[in-house]
Amino acid sequence: MSLEQLIGENGFIEGKGQDAVLLVHGLTGTPAEMKHYGKVLARKGLTAVCPVLAGHCASIKTLTATTWQDWVSSIEQVFLEMRKRYRKVFIAGLSMGALIALMVAARYKEAVAGVILLSVTLFYDGWNMPPFKQRFLLPIVLYTPLKYFVHWEETAPYGIKCERTRALVAAILDNKDAQASEKIGYFKTPATVILESVRLIRQAKKQLADVVSPVLIVHSTEDDMASIKNAHYVEKRLGSRDIQTMYISDTYHVLTLDKRKDDIAKRSAEFCLALAH
Repeated sequence: MSLEQLIGENGFIEGKGQDAVLLVHGLTGTPAEMKHYGKVLARKGLTAVCPVLAGHCASIKTLTATTWQDWVSSIEQVFLEMRKRYRKVFIAGLSMGALIALMVAARYKEAVAGVILLSVTLFYDGWNMPPFKQRFLLPIVLYTPLKYFVHWEETAPYGIKCERTRALVAAILDNKDAQASEKIGYFKTPATVILESVRLIRQAKKQLADVVSPVLIVHSTEDDMASIKNAHYVEKRLGSRDIQTMYISDTYHVLTLDKRKDDIAKRSAEFCLALAH
């Protein structure tokens, strides 16, 4: 399959640079959440490629039919195709997408020019995540037949501090737009999908030491879903000798859509361009 076929109808390619960044959107998200980020990278001289994760931009039924291995495999295929076309290939992932980026980097070592971790999520311990549900209720659901009947519904602030952007998300949800999953992703996550994400987290933790590419960790000090402890955890355990950090305020979990999105995209471009030349 060609690169254009692999990224899917809702994926995108921005820019015409010789060096490229493979963008991995978050679990239950869509390439739309990476669009602005990709455009900034393209303006800086890079090519941004964002595929649709396996099972996404479709129906909940389609999503629940996939596993974490399917998500990783869909990104691996795009990475290998990009290696044929571009001089250097970087990977930037958001939230669970950051874990997928790590998994690919752990497997392909130096072939990955660099990794950008945006709101890397190993623990759902942000200030908007109820600890009682995480510690007691979640295991009861995930490891019993209840997982086939229960879903978690995300509520405001939706990982976004910017009131204007948050209002746009809320408007789409209020209108009950049938195509909302293609625009902003799923805000009702089946427990079976959460279970797959837990398995992905476990596997990613085991492979942190195998990541040897340069890494840029970007994390908000105000993250509502995954506290900055996630970034610290990863930083201490990566095998890379070149680890840079950008701890940023005035933004929540979805860094690519929030108040500091331009600052984050520019810093990401600087990271890649410095390594590309």
